[in-house]
Amino acid sequence: MVSVALDTGGIEAARPWIEAAKTSHPALVDSSHVLDELLGIVNVPSGVWIDERGLIVRPPEPAFPWHPRQPSDELLAQLPAILVEQLQEAQKMRIDPDGYVEALRDWVEHGEASPYALSPDEVVARSNPLSEELSRAAASFEMGQHLFLAGDSSDAAHWFREAHRLAPLNWTYKRQAWSLADPFQGPTDVYDSDWLTDVRKLGPENYYPPLELER
Repeated sequence: MVSVALDTGGIEAARPWIEAAKTSHPALVDSSHVLDELLGIVNVPSGVWIDERGLIVRPPEPAFPWHPRQPSDELLAQLPAILVEQLQEAQKMRIDPDGYVEALRDWVEHGEASPYALSPDEVVARSNPLSEELSRAAASFEMGQHLFLAGDSSDAAHWFREAHRLAPLNWTYKRQAWSLADPFQGPTDVYDSDWLTDVRKLGPENYYPPLELER
């Protein structure tokens, strides 16, 4: 198992979360969001199954290992109002940790004989095609990152907005840009929207696609 954090801030931005998790497996940081381009990851947490031959047997899909705990009233009272609203919306999201973990353990035990391991054709069928718009979105996002790291946040925001326009369902692009403008990913003068607004517009139950465990 390998975990990868998608964060333009690099290791220093991801380090607190990696250390808090106390992982025993390799924990990497993808500061350029290369996995978005190579594997089609558009949200987190996403899991990708790759067998010993290096073949993808399940493309990116929601990968929750457990149900997030309901925050206590005491904790909520200590948080900024926007975080409380975000947590409340997150509780409405549709996830299937039990089904995912059961399928993952079956694959670990049975390998390609597992009913959850897909054939190459099935993997391709479930993957998003790399259209011209998505390729341009990746290039725009890369330009935004370059400019931001060079200290030009104004021009960077232009290219981040272009990436959002071209790939409106890529939440990693959106959340990265929003977090660079505001650590809570809240409303700013830089972007037309924010995490809470977009989640409510989409419907929190649609934030993650259904987990397709049936073949």
